[in-house]
Amino acid sequence: MENSSSARSELSDNDNDNDHSESILSTTPNVYIEPEVPDPFLIDSDASDEELEAHAKRKQELSVATPTQSFSQQNLIKNGLPSPTESEEEDAPEIYLPGLVLPTMFLPIPNTDPLTTLLNKYIHPPERQWQKNNFHTLVPRMARDQLVTTDPEDLALVLGLWYLRLACLSRLRLFNQTSVECSNLFSVLNAVEAPEAKSWLFEKLLPFELEVMYVRLKYWAGDHMGYLDALNALLRKCKLKARKAPKSDPTISSMWKERGARVSLIIASQLCEMKDFGASAKLLESLCNQSEPTSALRSALARIYLQGGYIQKAETHFSFVEQSPDATEGMKGMNRALLACANGEWDLSSTILTHLIESEPDNFVAVNNLSVSLLSQGRLKEGIEVLEKALEASPASVVVAEPFLFNLSTLYELRSSIATQKKLRLLVEVAKWSGDGLKTTCLKMPSN
Repeated sequence: MENSSSARSELSDNDNDNDHSESILSTTPNVYIEPEVPDPFLIDSDASDEELEAHAKRKQELSVATPTQSFSQQNLIKNGLPSPTESEEEDAPEIYLPGLVLPTMFLPIPNTDPLTTLLNKYIHPPERQWQKNNFHTLVPRMARDQLVTTDPEDLALVLGLWYLRLACLSRLRLFNQTSVECSNLFSVLNAVEAPEAKSWLFEKLLPFELEVMYVRLKYWAGDHMGYLDALNALLRKCKLKARKAPKSDPTISSMWKERGARVSLIIASQLCEMKDFGASAKLLESLCNQSEPTSALRSALARIYLQGGYIQKAETHFSFVEQSPDATEGMKGMNRALLACANGEWDLSSTILTHLIESEPDNFVAVNNLSVSLLSQGRLKEGIEVLEKALEASPASVVVAEPFLFNLSTLYELRSSIATQKKLRLLVEVAKWSGDGLKTTCLKMPSN
Protein backbone atom coordinates (compact mmCIF):
# COMPACT_ATOMS: atom_id res chain seq x y z
CA MET A 1 0.00 0.00 0.00
CA GLU A 2 3.01 2.31 0.18
CA ASN A 3 2.73 2.66 -3.58
CA SER A 4 -0.53 4.63 -3.36
CA SER A 5 1.11 7.88 -2.27
CA SER A 6 3.76 7.54 -4.98
CA ALA A 7 1.04 7.00 -7.62
CA ARG A 8 -0.77 10.15 -6.53
CA SER A 9 2.54 12.10 -6.54
CA GLU A 10 3.55 10.91 -10.01
CA LEU A 11 0.16 11.76 -11.53
CA SER A 12 0.30 15.23 -9.95
CA ASP A 13 3.88 15.89 -11.01
CA ASN A 14 3.10 15.00 -14.66
CA ASP A 15 0.09 17.35 -14.76
CA ASN A 16 2.13 20.18 -13.27
CA ASP A 17 4.94 19.65 -15.77
CA ASN A 18 2.54 19.57 -18.75
CA ASP A 19 0.87 22.79 -17.55
CA HIS A 20 4.27 24.45 -17.10
CA SER A 21 5.48 23.34 -20.55
CA GLU A 22 2.27 24.58 -22.23
CA SER A 23 2.61 27.98 -20.61
CA ILE A 24 6.18 28.35 -21.86
CA LEU A 25 5.34 27.17 -25.37
CA SER A 26 2.55 29.73 -25.60
CA THR A 27 4.83 32.61 -24.53
CA THR A 28 5.96 34.98 -27.27
CA PRO A 29 9.72 34.58 -27.87
CA ASN A 30 11.95 37.25 -26.47
CA VAL A 31 12.97 39.63 -29.28
CA TYR A 32 15.62 42.08 -28.20
CA ILE A 33 15.76 45.19 -30.41
CA GLU A 34 18.54 47.67 -29.86
CA PRO A 35 16.93 51.06 -29.06
CA GLU A 36 18.12 54.04 -31.04
CA VAL A 37 20.08 56.87 -29.51
CA PRO A 38 18.90 59.45 -28.58
CA ASP A 39 15.52 58.50 -27.09
CA PRO A 40 13.51 56.99 -29.95
CA PHE A 41 10.29 58.43 -28.52
CA LEU A 42 11.65 62.00 -28.53
CA ILE A 43 10.15 64.03 -31.41
CA ASP A 44 10.82 67.60 -32.38
CA SER A 45 7.80 69.83 -32.18
CA ASP A 46 8.26 70.88 -35.80
CA ALA A 47 8.59 67.37 -37.19
CA SER A 48 6.99 66.62 -40.53
CA ASP A 49 4.13 64.17 -41.12
CA GLU A 50 6.55 61.65 -42.66
CA GLU A 51 8.76 61.80 -39.56
CA LEU A 52 5.75 61.35 -37.28
CA GLU A 53 4.62 58.32 -39.29
CA ALA A 54 8.11 56.82 -39.20
CA HIS A 55 8.30 57.42 -35.44
CA ALA A 56 4.96 55.66 -34.88
CA LYS A 57 6.21 52.71 -36.91
CA ARG A 58 9.44 52.51 -34.85
CA LYS A 59 7.42 52.68 -31.61
CA GLN A 60 5.22 49.81 -32.79
CA GLU A 61 8.31 47.72 -33.57
CA LEU A 62 9.88 48.44 -30.22
CA SER A 63 6.71 47.33 -28.44
CA VAL A 64 7.43 43.76 -29.53
CA ALA A 65 9.59 43.39 -26.41
CA THR A 66 6.56 43.88 -24.13
CA PRO A 67 5.74 40.13 -23.75
CA THR A 68 9.21 39.54 -22.37
CA GLN A 69 8.62 42.08 -19.62
CA SER A 70 5.27 40.52 -18.75
CA PHE A 71 6.87 37.06 -18.71
CA SER A 72 9.48 38.25 -16.23
CA GLN A 73 6.81 39.67 -13.95
CA GLN A 74 4.77 36.45 -14.20
CA ASN A 75 7.86 34.47 -13.28
CA LEU A 76 8.41 36.57 -10.16
CA ILE A 77 4.80 36.16 -9.08
CA LYS A 78 4.86 32.43 -9.77
CA ASN A 79 7.96 31.97 -7.64
CA GLY A 80 6.39 33.83 -4.74
CA LEU A 81 8.53 36.96 -5.08
CA PRO A 82 6.67 40.24 -4.49
CA SER A 83 6.68 42.73 -7.33
CA PRO A 84 9.42 45.34 -6.75
CA THR A 85 8.28 48.81 -5.86
CA GLU A 86 9.53 51.91 -7.66
CA SER A 87 11.85 52.79 -4.77
CA GLU A 88 13.35 49.28 -4.80
CA GLU A 89 13.95 49.49 -8.56
CA GLU A 90 15.76 52.80 -8.08
CA ASP A 91 17.91 51.35 -5.28
CA ALA A 92 18.70 48.16 -7.21
CA PRO A 93 22.43 47.88 -7.95
CA GLU A 94 23.60 47.31 -11.50
CA ILE A 95 24.37 43.63 -12.01
CA TYR A 96 25.67 42.41 -15.34
CA LEU A 97 26.39 38.67 -15.54
CA PRO A 98 27.14 37.67 -19.15
CA GLY A 99 28.41 34.32 -17.90
CA LEU A 100 24.82 33.18 -17.30
CA VAL A 101 24.05 33.15 -21.04
CA LEU A 102 27.27 31.64 -22.37
CA PRO A 103 26.73 28.50 -24.49
CA THR A 104 29.54 26.77 -22.59
CA MET A 105 27.35 26.75 -19.46
CA PHE A 106 25.20 23.99 -20.93
CA LEU A 107 25.82 20.35 -21.75
CA PRO A 108 24.38 18.59 -24.81
CA ILE A 109 21.18 16.66 -24.15
CA PRO A 110 21.26 12.97 -25.10
CA ASN A 111 19.29 12.06 -28.20
CA THR A 112 17.84 8.95 -26.58
CA ASP A 113 16.25 7.89 -23.32
CA PRO A 114 15.81 4.60 -21.42
CA LEU A 115 12.36 4.01 -22.93
CA THR A 116 13.76 4.28 -26.45
CA THR A 117 16.48 1.81 -25.49
CA LEU A 118 13.85 -0.74 -24.44
CA LEU A 119 11.91 -0.18 -27.66
CA ASN A 120 15.02 -0.72 -29.79
CA LYS A 121 15.70 -3.97 -27.96
CA TYR A 122 12.24 -5.53 -27.78
CA ILE A 123 10.03 -3.92 -30.45
CA HIS A 124 10.56 -4.28 -34.22
CA PRO A 125 11.09 -0.89 -35.92
CA PRO A 126 7.99 -1.04 -38.19
CA GLU A 127 5.83 -1.23 -35.10
CA ARG A 128 7.33 2.02 -33.75
CA GLN A 129 6.35 4.42 -36.54
CA TRP A 130 4.03 6.27 -34.16
CA GLN A 131 6.87 7.18 -31.80
CA LYS A 132 7.75 10.89 -31.63
CA ASN A 133 11.47 11.51 -32.02
CA ASN A 134 13.29 13.80 -29.58
CA PHE A 135 10.08 15.36 -28.23
CA HIS A 136 11.25 14.69 -24.66
CA THR A 137 14.07 17.22 -25.09
CA LEU A 138 12.05 19.98 -26.74
CA VAL A 139 11.45 22.28 -23.74
CA PRO A 140 14.99 22.22 -22.26
CA ARG A 141 16.43 22.84 -25.73
CA MET A 142 14.11 25.80 -26.23
CA ALA A 143 15.06 27.18 -22.82
CA ARG A 144 18.76 26.92 -23.70
CA ASP A 145 18.25 28.62 -27.09
CA GLN A 146 16.29 31.39 -25.41
CA LEU A 147 18.94 31.86 -22.74
CA VAL A 148 21.88 32.35 -25.10
CA THR A 149 19.99 35.13 -26.91
CA THR A 150 18.67 36.92 -23.81
CA ASP A 151 20.08 40.22 -22.58
CA PRO A 152 22.11 39.43 -19.39
CA GLU A 153 20.78 42.61 -17.78
CA ASP A 154 17.29 41.08 -17.60
CA LEU A 155 18.23 38.84 -14.67
CA ALA A 156 14.64 38.00 -13.74
CA LEU A 157 14.03 36.47 -17.17
CA VAL A 158 17.44 34.78 -17.24
CA LEU A 159 16.96 33.10 -13.87
CA GLY A 160 13.43 32.07 -14.79
CA LEU A 161 14.69 30.36 -17.95
CA TRP A 162 17.45 28.69 -15.93
CA TYR A 163 14.89 27.21 -13.58
CA LEU A 164 12.78 26.01 -16.50
CA ARG A 165 15.71 24.19 -18.08
CA LEU A 166 16.95 22.62 -14.84
CA ALA A 167 13.43 21.53 -13.85
CA CYS A 168 12.96 19.86 -17.24
CA LEU A 169 16.33 18.11 -17.05
CA SER A 170 15.56 16.74 -13.60
CA ARG A 171 12.13 15.61 -14.80
CA LEU A 172 13.90 13.71 -17.59
CA ARG A 173 16.04 12.05 -14.87
CA LEU A 174 19.21 13.56 -16.33
CA PHE A 175 20.45 14.14 -12.79
CA ASN A 176 24.17 14.30 -13.60
CA GLN A 177 23.60 16.92 -16.26
CA THR A 178 21.27 18.87 -13.96
CA SER A 179 23.91 18.83 -11.22
CA VAL A 180 26.65 20.11 -13.53
CA GLU A 181 24.58 22.93 -15.02
CA CYS A 182 23.17 23.96 -11.65
CA SER A 183 26.70 24.09 -10.22
CA ASN A 184 27.75 26.26 -13.17
CA LEU A 185 24.87 28.62 -12.47
CA PHE A 186 25.67 29.10 -8.80
CA SER A 187 29.39 29.43 -9.46
CA VAL A 188 28.60 32.52 -11.55
CA LEU A 189 26.15 33.88 -8.97
CA ASN A 190 28.57 33.37 -6.08
CA ALA A 191 31.33 35.12 -8.02
CA VAL A 192 29.62 38.50 -7.60
CA GLU A 193 32.06 40.44 -5.44
CA ALA A 194 30.13 43.55 -4.39
CA PRO A 195 28.33 42.71 -1.11
CA GLU A 196 25.33 44.92 -1.87
CA ALA A 197 24.89 43.51 -5.36
CA LYS A 198 25.28 39.93 -4.15
CA SER A 199 22.78 40.47 -1.36
CA TRP A 200 20.27 42.01 -3.77
CA LEU A 201 20.77 39.14 -6.21
CA PHE A 202 20.17 36.36 -3.68
CA GLU A 203 17.48 38.13 -1.65
CA LYS A 204 15.42 39.82 -4.35
CA LEU A 205 16.00 38.13 -7.69
CA LEU A 206 16.95 34.49 -7.19
CA PRO A 207 13.84 32.25 -7.35
CA PHE A 208 13.35 30.17 -4.23
CA GLU A 209 12.90 27.06 -6.38
CA LEU A 210 16.48 27.41 -7.64
CA GLU A 211 17.72 27.41 -4.04
CA VAL A 212 15.76 24.22 -3.37
CA MET A 213 17.16 22.62 -6.51
CA TYR A 214 20.72 23.57 -5.54
CA VAL A 215 20.16 21.81 -2.22
CA ARG A 216 18.80 18.82 -4.15
CA LEU A 217 22.21 18.26 -5.73
CA LYS A 218 23.35 16.52 -2.54
CA TYR A 219 20.49 14.04 -2.85
CA TRP A 220 21.39 13.18 -6.43
CA ALA A 221 25.00 12.72 -5.34
CA GLY A 222 23.88 10.10 -2.79
CA ASP A 223 24.65 12.25 0.26
CA HIS A 224 21.30 11.88 2.02
CA MET A 225 22.49 13.14 5.39
CA GLY A 226 24.10 16.16 3.76
CA TYR A 227 20.82 16.71 1.93
CA LEU A 228 18.94 16.79 5.22
CA ASP A 229 21.47 19.24 6.70
CA ALA A 230 21.09 21.55 3.72
CA LEU A 231 17.28 21.38 3.94
CA ASN A 232 17.44 22.23 7.65
CA ALA A 233 19.63 25.25 6.86
CA LEU A 234 17.08 26.36 4.26
CA LEU A 235 14.27 25.88 6.79
CA ARG A 236 16.12 28.05 9.35
CA LYS A 237 16.50 30.74 6.70
CA CYS A 238 12.74 30.69 6.04
CA LYS A 239 11.95 31.02 9.75
CA LEU A 240 14.44 33.88 10.16
CA LYS A 241 13.05 35.76 7.17
CA ALA A 242 9.49 35.30 8.45
CA ARG A 243 10.43 36.75 11.86
CA LYS A 244 12.31 39.71 10.37
CA ALA A 245 9.62 40.55 7.82
CA PRO A 246 8.22 44.09 8.25
CA LYS A 247 4.90 44.19 10.03
CA SER A 248 3.66 46.79 7.56
CA ASP A 249 3.63 44.15 4.80
CA PRO A 250 2.20 40.85 6.13
CA THR A 251 2.43 39.21 2.70
CA ILE A 252 6.21 38.85 3.04
CA SER A 253 5.90 37.05 6.37
CA SER A 254 3.21 34.71 5.04
CA MET A 255 5.31 34.02 1.95
CA TRP A 256 8.29 32.86 4.01
CA LYS A 257 6.05 30.83 6.30
CA GLU A 258 4.62 29.04 3.28
CA ARG A 259 8.11 28.36 2.00
CA GLY A 260 9.10 26.98 5.39
CA ALA A 261 6.10 24.65 5.34
CA ARG A 262 7.06 23.42 1.88
CA VAL A 263 10.62 22.73 3.00
CA SER A 264 9.27 20.87 6.05
CA LEU A 265 7.23 18.62 3.77
CA ILE A 266 10.32 17.91 1.67
CA ILE A 267 12.22 16.95 4.82
CA ALA A 268 9.37 14.70 5.95
CA SER A 269 9.33 12.99 2.55
CA GLN A 270 13.07 12.40 2.71
CA LEU A 271 12.79 10.95 6.22
CA CYS A 272 10.09 8.55 4.98
CA GLU A 273 12.39 7.48 2.17
CA MET A 274 15.06 6.77 4.78
CA LYS A 275 12.47 4.70 6.73
CA ASP A 276 12.62 7.09 9.68
CA PHE A 277 8.85 7.30 10.04
CA GLY A 278 8.99 8.49 13.65
CA ALA A 279 11.02 11.60 12.81
CA SER A 280 8.86 12.32 9.77
CA ALA A 281 5.65 12.06 11.83
CA LYS A 282 7.11 14.29 14.54
CA LEU A 283 7.89 16.97 11.98
CA LEU A 284 4.38 16.89 10.55
CA GLU A 285 2.93 16.94 14.07
CA SER A 286 4.66 20.28 14.62
CA LEU A 287 3.00 21.62 11.46
CA CYS A 288 -0.38 20.47 12.75
CA ASN A 289 0.20 22.23 16.08
CA GLN A 290 1.33 25.54 14.56
CA SER A 291 -1.90 26.23 12.67
CA GLU A 292 -5.25 24.72 11.82
CA PRO A 293 -4.25 21.55 9.93
CA THR A 294 -6.01 20.60 6.75
CA SER A 295 -7.59 17.20 6.16
CA ALA A 296 -4.92 16.40 3.58
CA LEU A 297 -2.14 17.06 6.11
CA ARG A 298 -3.79 14.93 8.79
CA SER A 299 -4.37 12.11 6.31
CA ALA A 300 -0.73 12.20 5.23
CA LEU A 301 0.42 12.15 8.86
CA ALA A 302 -1.87 9.21 9.68
CA ARG A 303 -0.58 7.24 6.69
CA ILE A 304 2.99 7.78 7.84
CA TYR A 305 1.99 6.41 11.24
CA LEU A 306 0.54 3.37 9.46
CA GLN A 307 3.83 2.73 7.66
CA GLY A 308 5.67 2.98 10.97
CA GLY A 309 3.23 0.62 12.70
CA TYR A 310 1.62 3.23 14.98
CA ILE A 311 -1.97 2.11 14.39
CA GLN A 312 -3.56 3.92 17.34
CA LYS A 313 -2.04 7.29 16.44
CA ALA A 314 -3.15 6.79 12.85
CA GLU A 315 -6.70 6.08 14.01
CA THR A 316 -6.66 9.32 16.03
CA HIS A 317 -5.85 11.46 13.00
CA PHE A 318 -8.20 9.51 10.73
CA SER A 319 -11.03 10.24 13.20
CA PHE A 320 -10.31 13.97 12.89
CA VAL A 321 -10.54 13.67 9.11
CA GLU A 322 -13.86 11.79 9.38
CA GLN A 323 -15.32 14.70 11.35
CA SER A 324 -13.84 17.40 9.13
CA PRO A 325 -16.35 19.13 6.81
CA ASP A 326 -13.72 19.92 4.17
CA ALA A 327 -12.66 16.29 3.70
CA THR A 328 -14.05 14.62 0.59
CA GLU A 329 -15.78 11.25 0.66
CA GLY A 330 -13.00 9.87 -1.51
CA MET A 331 -10.38 10.86 1.07
CA LYS A 332 -12.41 9.37 3.91
CA GLY A 333 -12.99 6.14 2.02
CA MET A 334 -9.30 5.79 1.16
CA ASN A 335 -8.36 6.33 4.81
CA ARG A 336 -10.77 3.62 5.94
CA ALA A 337 -9.41 1.21 3.32
CA LEU A 338 -5.78 1.83 4.33
CA LEU A 339 -6.63 1.36 8.00
CA ALA A 340 -8.37 -1.92 7.18
CA CYS A 341 -5.28 -3.11 5.30
CA ALA A 342 -3.06 -2.21 8.25
CA ASN A 343 -5.30 -4.32 10.50
CA GLY A 344 -5.23 -7.24 8.04
CA GLU A 345 -8.90 -6.86 7.06
CA TRP A 346 -8.34 -7.38 3.35
CA ASP A 347 -11.97 -8.26 2.54
CA LEU A 348 -13.20 -5.04 4.12
CA SER A 349 -10.50 -3.07 2.31
CA SER A 350 -11.51 -4.56 -1.06
CA THR A 351 -15.17 -3.77 -0.41
CA ILE A 352 -14.45 -0.14 0.50
CA LEU A 353 -12.19 0.39 -2.52
CA THR A 354 -14.69 -1.25 -4.89
CA HIS A 355 -17.45 1.12 -3.74
CA LEU A 356 -15.03 4.03 -4.00
CA ILE A 357 -14.19 3.15 -7.62
CA GLU A 358 -17.88 2.81 -8.48
CA SER A 359 -18.52 6.35 -7.27
CA GLU A 360 -15.24 7.73 -8.68
CA PRO A 361 -14.27 5.76 -11.82
CA ASP A 362 -11.28 8.04 -12.43
CA ASN A 363 -9.76 7.41 -8.99
CA PHE A 364 -6.80 5.38 -10.23
CA VAL A 365 -5.09 5.49 -6.83
CA ALA A 366 -8.01 3.45 -5.52
CA VAL A 367 -7.65 1.10 -8.51
CA ASN A 368 -3.98 0.54 -7.74
CA ASN A 369 -4.68 -0.06 -4.05
CA LEU A 370 -7.50 -2.46 -4.88
CA SER A 371 -5.12 -4.57 -6.96
CA VAL A 372 -2.72 -4.77 -4.00
CA SER A 373 -5.58 -5.76 -1.71
CA LEU A 374 -6.66 -8.50 -4.12
CA LEU A 375 -3.08 -9.72 -4.40
CA SER A 376 -2.90 -10.05 -0.61
CA GLN A 377 -5.94 -12.33 -0.80
CA GLY A 378 -4.44 -14.48 -3.55
CA ARG A 379 -6.91 -13.22 -6.17
CA LEU A 380 -4.30 -12.55 -8.86
CA LYS A 381 -6.61 -12.86 -11.85
CA GLU A 382 -9.02 -10.27 -10.46
CA GLY A 383 -6.13 -7.93 -9.62
CA ILE A 384 -4.85 -8.11 -13.20
CA GLU A 385 -8.33 -7.49 -14.59
CA VAL A 386 -8.75 -4.39 -12.41
CA LEU A 387 -5.49 -2.86 -13.62
CA GLU A 388 -6.00 -3.80 -17.27
CA LYS A 389 -9.48 -2.29 -17.23
CA ALA A 390 -8.07 1.00 -15.93
CA LEU A 391 -5.29 0.89 -18.54
CA GLU A 392 -7.83 0.41 -21.32
CA ALA A 393 -10.16 3.12 -20.00
CA SER A 394 -7.56 5.88 -19.57
CA PRO A 395 -4.06 4.90 -20.74
CA ALA A 396 -2.71 8.46 -20.70
CA SER A 397 -3.51 8.79 -16.99
CA VAL A 398 -2.21 5.49 -15.64
CA VAL A 399 0.98 4.86 -17.63
CA VAL A 400 2.64 7.86 -15.98
CA ALA A 401 2.20 6.24 -12.54
CA GLU A 402 5.23 4.02 -12.00
CA PRO A 403 3.74 2.04 -9.06
CA PHE A 404 0.78 1.13 -11.30
CA LEU A 405 3.10 -0.25 -13.99
CA PHE A 406 5.27 -2.04 -11.43
CA ASN A 407 2.26 -3.74 -9.83
CA LEU A 408 0.85 -4.84 -13.19
CA SER A 409 4.23 -6.22 -14.30
CA THR A 410 4.56 -8.09 -11.00
CA LEU A 411 1.10 -9.60 -11.32
CA TYR A 412 1.92 -10.72 -14.86
CA GLU A 413 5.00 -12.53 -13.57
CA LEU A 414 3.07 -14.19 -10.75
CA ARG A 415 0.03 -15.22 -12.76
CA SER A 416 0.91 -15.89 -16.37
CA SER A 417 3.41 -18.18 -18.05
CA ILE A 418 3.47 -15.75 -20.97
CA ALA A 419 4.41 -12.76 -18.83
CA THR A 420 7.02 -11.60 -21.36
CA GLN A 421 4.46 -11.20 -24.16
CA LYS A 422 2.10 -9.34 -21.85
CA LYS A 423 4.86 -7.00 -20.71
CA LEU A 424 5.81 -6.33 -24.34
CA ARG A 425 2.25 -5.19 -25.03
CA LEU A 426 2.45 -3.08 -21.90
CA LEU A 427 5.70 -1.55 -23.16
CA VAL A 428 3.99 -0.52 -26.40
CA GLU A 429 1.15 1.15 -24.49
CA VAL A 430 3.63 2.96 -22.26
CA ALA A 431 5.57 4.22 -25.28
CA LYS A 432 2.36 5.52 -26.83
CA TRP A 433 0.99 7.37 -23.83
CA SER A 434 3.71 7.96 -21.24
CA GLY A 435 5.23 11.33 -20.44
CA ASP A 436 8.88 12.26 -20.26
CA GLY A 437 11.30 10.86 -17.72
CA LEU A 438 9.57 7.56 -17.00
CA LYS A 439 11.59 5.25 -14.75
CA THR A 440 11.65 2.19 -17.00
CA THR A 441 12.69 -0.19 -14.21
CA CYS A 442 9.03 -0.27 -13.18
CA LEU A 443 8.40 -2.42 -16.27
CA LYS A 444 10.82 -5.06 -14.92
CA MET A 445 12.41 -5.55 -18.35
CA PRO A 446 16.23 -5.61 -18.56
CA SER A 447 17.72 -3.08 -20.96
CA ASN A 448 21.01 -4.87 -21.53
